Amino acid sequence: MTDGLSQDRDPAPDVRVPAADTAPAAQPTSEIVLKPAARPSRIPRPPAEPVRAPVEVTIDGVALVVPQGSTILDACRAEGIDTPTLCYLENLTPVNVCRVCVVEVTGARVLVPACSRRVEPGMEIQTDSERVRHSRRMVLEFLGSSVDLSTAPAARGYIERYAAEPGRYGPPAEPAAPGKRDDREPGHHHAPSGSTAENVFQPVKVDNNLYVRDYSKCILCYKCVEACGEDAQNTFAIAIAGRGFDARVSTEQDVVLPESACVYCGNCIGVCPTGALMFSSEFEMRAAGTWDESVQTVTDTICPYCGVGCTLSLHVQDNEIVKVTSPLDSSITEGHLCVKGRFGFEFVQSRGEPQPDA
Repeated sequence: MTDGLSQDRDPAPDVRVPAADTAPAAQPTSEIVLKPAARPSRIPRPPAEPVRAPVEVTIDGVALVVPQGSTILDACRAEGIDTPTLCYLENLTPVNVCRVCVVEVTGARVLVPACSRRVEPGMEIQTDSERVRHSRRMVLEFLGSSVDLSTAPAARGYIERYAAEPGRYGPPAEPAAPGKRDDREPGHHHAPSGSTAENVFQPVKVDNNLYVRDYSKCILCYKCVEACGEDAQNTFAIAIAGRGFDARVSTEQDVVLPESACVYCGNCIGVCPTGALMFSSEFEMRAAGTWDESVQTVTDTICPYCGVGCTLSLHVQDNEIVKVTSPLDSSITEGHLCVKGRFGFEFVQSRGEPQPDA
């Protein structure tokens, strides 16, 4: 007997209960690894870089094919064209401030920096036109008249190559008294006397035992700022303060260096192109007249302080280590080091006092 609701219900599903002696179906099981795989005997290689499409450009009338994404500077160097640079370095982000690498691109309103401008299909580039030479000559004259380039052989070579005449702006003004340039308001225009060439000459700053700062030689290339920042150290202890002729490298809140965030890694020294930042050992030897790079040897070794394996280039004169750098092409350091790797070489030359017999 059924009621009316039973006609609207779905029929009961067919449920079958296996017999007691029937085994359940076998389920797939994952393999249990009791012994880990052997460690690889070689360091794994990085993945291969993607193949970049070729780009056709013309440099100084010569048709070339260069990889897509290359800068004009990359293309020039691949062709053997010696394009001058001061603020550029392979291990730093280009900041386009020195302007000595500018080239002329057909159709462009202004000269473009070769260190950062990417090539484009059909681009026509002139690296030695009169417009380019005139611009480079003027930049070098400004630098040569206002900055001490005595320890910047590359810049002096460029001045000679482009027949720049820094002396035409007049004799250099007297060096500033200690602290005077630091007290000037950055960005405020100070009218020059007109009889002398304005410059950044000032006393050397010596406030630690590791390196000295001679801002008479600073061309504001930003390399030290980039190395202290995200390109290497990520300390951000220094930056460029102000604008105009009184712009300068400064610590946060303009505190003295020992009270700043500086960790004394020395990466700013490693990238400085003019000797504005210099090892104390080199500075003292130059002052004594004993510094002689022609007799120095450079030996690469591995830093002994930790297991990272940074490459050290030991500069040795008279059987003593006078400074330590690192190769730009090192896959581990890319030219950068820590405070121990760059400055911790003194223990090698510390023989100690002879101990009396017991």
